[in-house]
Amino acid sequence: MADTHDVQVGRAYDEAVRGDGKRVLVDRIWPRGLSKEKADFDEWCKEVAPSTTLRKWYHHDPERFEEFASRYRAELEEPERARAVEHLRALARHGNLTLITASKRADISEATVLAGLLRG
Repeated sequence: MADTHDVQVGRAYDEAVRGDGKRVLVDRIWPRGLSKEKADFDEWCKEVAPSTTLRKWYHHDPERFEEFASRYRAELEEPERARAVEHLRALARHGNLTLITASKRADISEATVLAGLLRG
């Protein structure tokens, strides 16, 4: 039996759906144009987000995704980020978890890398 429930990725601009479970924003920057009143997140875990340097280098270039994922996983081993990952892991043990990003392409975002890590 698995230790975690479903961990999935969603976009900040999409409405919550049944089965999302806890919805956690994992971006360092608040989603552009989205008011805090309209945001449907349970929490904002910006401590788990990639560093500004890595985020700017990556710039969501699909050709850089594999290298970004590798560098990001290394960053997630840093103490503050590792504690944030453990917090997310604990949330996933208690129910479904949706990692939220404002990225246009969630499939090549930090949320996807993080979801893979939490599932694995």
